[in-house]
Amino acid sequence: MRLSAAGLLAAAMPAFGIHERRATANQNSAAYRGTHEQLLDDIQRATFDFFWNEASPTTGQVKDRALANGNDLRKMSSVAATGFGLTGLCIADYRGYGKSAEIRERVRKTLRFVVNQMPHEHGFFYHFIDMETGKRWEKCEVSSIDSSLLLCGVLTARQYFADQEIQDSATKIYERVDWPWMLNGESTFSMGWTPESGFLKARWEHYCELMMIYLLAIGSPAHPVSPGTWNAWTRPKITYQGIDYISGNDPLFTHQYSQAWYDFRNKRDAYANYFENSVKATKAHKLFCLSLHDKFPGYGEDLWGISASDYVGGYTAWGGPPPQGPIDGSIVPCATGGSLPFLFDDCIRVLRTIRGHYGQKAWTRYGFVDAFNPLTGWYDSDVLGIDLGITMLMAENYRTGFVWETFMKNAEARSAMQKAGFRPA
Repeated sequence: MRLSAAGLLAAAMPAFGIHERRATANQNSAAYRGTHEQLLDDIQRATFDFFWNEASPTTGQVKDRALANGNDLRKMSSVAATGFGLTGLCIADYRGYGKSAEIRERVRKTLRFVVNQMPHEHGFFYHFIDMETGKRWEKCEVSSIDSSLLLCGVLTARQYFADQEIQDSATKIYERVDWPWMLNGESTFSMGWTPESGFLKARWEHYCELMMIYLLAIGSPAHPVSPGTWNAWTRPKITYQGIDYISGNDPLFTHQYSQAWYDFRNKRDAYANYFENSVKATKAHKLFCLSLHDKFPGYGEDLWGISASDYVGGYTAWGGPPPQGPIDGSIVPCATGGSLPFLFDDCIRVLRTIRGHYGQKAWTRYGFVDAFNPLTGWYDSDVLGIDLGITMLMAENYRTGFVWETFMKNAEARSAMQKAGFRPA
């Protein structure tokens, strides 16, 4: 689990205002010679290949990570990667990346396994599982956030596919979740539970990727929590180079994940317009990276972005502002990939640079490697399902708004936002 430090194709009308700037953006900011649309399509096709090839054809469960060029023999799946994968299959069918009948059957198998065979506790799932059996991987926790990421994919599939089995299975999976149980008698959700020790002490209590958990729970038709839980978590504010916004001491992905599915555009609650808040967070993160140029000369207008990812020493949560983790000059492509709808011109410039200047070292069968360091010549050998996934989903949301539009067709999602007090911004 990544813990915080605590219906139109491209030719159709643009989904929102910043999309209109595409024609005037600099499409030659790097050696990559394709158009922006071609690059985004390449990214999405490569990610679909990961979600298709690095998942069990029997259970549909997606690997947590795999070798960037394929032929990976590991069997550990993460339920969060499967949630991104289900949404990725919807995108792939929508765009014609694979055979529709085969994609639909993969989704059926995935949901059939989840509803009938995958171990769960009060409807919540273990973070990591064996992709073929669904059994708990080692001593990992039942995870509230990773279960929520899976549910977002489940509900996207329910709305996209006009298939009775898919719709029935998805509804059973969602309505089975006992959200009050994960509160464990308090007003904020526990981060998880283990059979050995019970509920984790860490709680979802300050702004980060948590919004989806609370909205899924508030909107539940079977086991809801009080809308008052929306007010139970804090919204700390920081200021960086004149930019004021809500943020914990967390990596950039915390400003992206909930917004991959829930459409916060042109809406606000009693506290903020969260879409605009993520725009500010992305701007601040870019400025933070540029401020490190003297120490790490690889960082510049064409190359920036750090989020929780692999690095030469393993896996870490890093970023800023404020500085967090063992920052060493590495570049994490999903940092800008996941912020494409928020700051498109700046983010696509980075992705073009990576594709154009770093060639086959940074671009592989499944798209961008998880991370690389242009100063030391280190390139990750792996890709991660959640990092590929956030880039694929946000690329599509930038291009057409498809994931937002599909997911928000769920009556429970609309109801939850209304109960939480959202209104037009």
